[in-house]
Amino acid sequence: MRDRPRHFAKWAAQFADEDYPGTDLSDTVFLRLLASGDEALKGVWSRALSAWDFDEHPSWSPETPARSDERRAAVYTRLCFDGEVRAALNLAVPVPKTPGPTIVTREFTPWYTPERATTRSFYWAAYEQVLRRKGWSDAAVASLHEASRAVVERLTDPEQSTARQAKGLVVGYVQSGKTANFTGVAAKAIDAGYRLVIVLSGTLNLLRAQTQRRIDMELIGQENILRGANASDVDTLVGIDYVGDDEDWPKFVQYGARPSSLGAFDIERLTTRDSDYKSLAQGIRALEFEKREPVAPLHDPRNLHHSAARILVVKKNKAVLTKLVKDLKQIHGLLDQLPVLIIDDESDQASVNTTDPKKWDSGRPTRTAINGLISQLLGLLPRAQYVGYTATPFANVFVDPSDSEDIFPTDFLISLPRPSGYMGVQDFHDLDSEIPYEERDFATSREKAHVRSVYESTGDRLQEAMDAFVLTGALKLYRADRGAPDVHFRHHTMLVHESVRMDDHAELALRLNSMWHEAGYSSTAGHARLATLFDRDFAPVSRALAGTENGTSDGALPLPSSFHELRPYVGRARQLIGKNGNPVIVVNGDTDRYFDQLDLDFDRNPNVWKILVGGTKLSRGFTVEGLTITYYRRTTRQADTLMQMGRWFGFRPSYRDLVRLYIGREEALTKSKSADLYEAFEAVCRDEENFREQLSRYSVMIDGKPQLTPAKVPPLVAQHLPWVKPSARNKMFNAELVEVRSPGEWVEPKAYSEAGAELRQNAEVWLPVLTSLSERPVPFVHLNPRDRGSYTQYSAKTCVIPHSQLLDIMTGLTWDRPDLFTPHLNFLRDPDCATDDWLVMAPQTSSRDSVSASILGSEPLSLVQRTRLPHGPFNRITGLAHRQSAERVAGKLQLVEDDPYATEFHQPRRGAVLLYPVVSTNLGTPASLVANGQISPNKVVMAAAFIPATDPHAKPGPLVRFRTIDKSLEDEAVIDAP
Repeated sequence: MRDRPRHFAKWAAQFADEDYPGTDLSDTVFLRLLASGDEALKGVWSRALSAWDFDEHPSWSPETPARSDERRAAVYTRLCFDGEVRAALNLAVPVPKTPGPTIVTREFTPWYTPERATTRSFYWAAYEQVLRRKGWSDAAVASLHEASRAVVERLTDPEQSTARQAKGLVVGYVQSGKTANFTGVAAKAIDAGYRLVIVLSGTLNLLRAQTQRRIDMELIGQENILRGANASDVDTLVGIDYVGDDEDWPKFVQYGARPSSLGAFDIERLTTRDSDYKSLAQGIRALEFEKREPVAPLHDPRNLHHSAARILVVKKNKAVLTKLVKDLKQIHGLLDQLPVLIIDDESDQASVNTTDPKKWDSGRPTRTAINGLISQLLGLLPRAQYVGYTATPFANVFVDPSDSEDIFPTDFLISLPRPSGYMGVQDFHDLDSEIPYEERDFATSREKAHVRSVYESTGDRLQEAMDAFVLTGALKLYRADRGAPDVHFRHHTMLVHESVRMDDHAELALRLNSMWHEAGYSSTAGHARLATLFDRDFAPVSRALAGTENGTSDGALPLPSSFHELRPYVGRARQLIGKNGNPVIVVNGDTDRYFDQLDLDFDRNPNVWKILVGGTKLSRGFTVEGLTITYYRRTTRQADTLMQMGRWFGFRPSYRDLVRLYIGREEALTKSKSADLYEAFEAVCRDEENFREQLSRYSVMIDGKPQLTPAKVPPLVAQHLPWVKPSARNKMFNAELVEVRSPGEWVEPKAYSEAGAELRQNAEVWLPVLTSLSERPVPFVHLNPRDRGSYTQYSAKTCVIPHSQLLDIMTGLTWDRPDLFTPHLNFLRDPDCATDDWLVMAPQTSSRDSVSASILGSEPLSLVQRTRLPHGPFNRITGLAHRQSAERVAGKLQLVEDDPYATEFHQPRRGAVLLYPVVSTNLGTPASLVANGQISPNKVVMAAAFIPATDPHAKPGPLVRFRTIDKSLEDEAVIDAP
């Protein structure tokens, strides 16, 4: 039944009669076993149901979406299960509601059919079992199966006669398990017929060795590593890595015999844990692939599936890659037959061609060393498929699509879903929270639970951050002692990052060492300080998040009732951190030898309990295991740098509630007038989340064809990040974003001008509306999503204006970035906009510190303050508590009795506008700019967000429309500029 669900009672009866006569497989017995918690039975059904739930295009139910109640109901119908059995199975195996990967793709020829994948699945099946032994749930395994299949099926069929390269990009999250995905891709690809896999991993041998070990342990396995050597005969093991010096060797996957003797094929390693690619160890013969049919090409199925695969894990180093290219050139007559998969981990590091196009000779690219060598690999291997992996796509996804020999993802872009258990941006920022800020607490606000300013009224909080590191170490030991589920706690780390300068790192490390030795962690004063921090911060946060943050099935993790109960573990934590007399490690070297001296290999070192000081070297690809406390003050204007420094993102099993981020906040930066670092980080995260959201919305097929292809994504990204342009001056994007259709969706322009004259002009454009607003505000209601019985009320001045007037206003405004708004303006001009008029809502505040002022003689309006980002736009405009009523007016949300004015204003084909007079933080406070009840229109931004009316009768159609400049080059992202 693995391939599809079918009539279970008939199948069970036949099974019982043939193999186990007299066995009772009735519904009654089935229900009783499920109710009794039979884990074996639950496990079997969990795997089967997960496979059917995640199947993207099942022939037995093509109309039901994956991971939905509808899909599960279709499964039960085919199984012929009644309501009672359905309810029991739903309770035992809940329907997974996790999103699948977002796939932006050009059209391709399907070849990786379910039948083909099932027929050849030796290494994937083994890897699947590895993941289950590591504790992955059936849903997590099914999700990885789905995402890795999405990559493999878009590669070229390794058996096809014509050579073709495919290039793609997989976008994950910082420290989110991308290695698991590309290991799954490699397993499926070699099963399918790819016979050379090249993994480009990091720029340091430490990172390369970590990746090699992971692949060796979970994919290649003991028998392939030993290559026939007897594991119990010491004399035959000389020179073989892991055996005898790696405590995890027994955990390396085992096949029971060499795969070639089991009807599969072997994998030969051309690199090892301790040895990067130097030259072919066995000479050029190491890449001579045996052929069963000598006259047939290697890619012929008769040869391909009887040939061993080769895997190399190489660092992005000029000397290493030069040797590889040189050796490949010596294999005459084979390279055009060899199916190759190149996996580029952290593909935005070193792989990108960063040379200035202005300096290119005769229009030909001048390449950086690593980019040039990757280009040579692709040129040498006509059947090579390139798949880049990154968590920060903006740096390289569209860096130079004009270069056909480069790594632009011409064929596909896949955005991975946020994995279960991952602690990411949503866990440190209250993005789009519907709860008013003043009502948030530890239970409802991730910011309040996990984020602390680097300063408070008494000064720098570095000592408090160090205290938190010791305290959380003690709490981990306390939990481990009490058998908390999934507790490993091998490593416990703190990251301190203030600068990229090495001299600053040395000075900071000296300061931290001095603080450590003066902290008195074995003294009464030191314990009193820790007790205060426990009572004020960690105990209330952990209690508020009990059973929700950590995802434990049995409720809260162990938590001491008082610091007195925790006191015995403080000493042990202090000893582990201060081992060898130094609690601090500076991480800023450029050589492998430097990192070897640090002994920072988290895989091979059984315990790393240290404070790490560093900068760039701690950002790219370096996973800081056990990271619990982060103290981060460095400022930067580079979005990808900010995102990559988010080392506090990752999996935090059994200690999510203990994680703290100390980060620069606005109140601490007034002297330097720098932007709020936390808000800057939030803005970058919003850009990334918006990008993922757009990919998800626009990747939906319309009439069986994609409305978004990789070639059309660059101008979409440029909508958010103005510095993303074609690299060469004589090139231009082939796709121009013309229209973004947004019925029932918020549109919030943020790129307003800063020039005083243009601000005045925009205020004058809005003046007719300002003078039409009701003199008395009316109350609107925001219902608390966590407690429908509670609500927040706010007032707003209102007026209704015709669609033509709003269109005239939006057309008449001066924008800092008109290109950002034009696609939305084109939708407002479209007759299909389905909006006849608009309710304008100007929210008014009545708190003690609220400020109101007249603008160009209007009635007084409440002023709001918002922060501009370093690259110009505001971080956000609308108050999230104001949106609900506007969404009810526009028909997106259901009308409710608790919000009577929204019901009164609602009309079919009516949209809603939220209008704010905004004072930018870089101009001063609203109170400082108001004189005699007036504010200069040169100092205020008239900012508006709007939601067009929903159209319940609209037919599904493209949500985004592009104009292709050169239709003869439809799949080209960049063309020559006229």
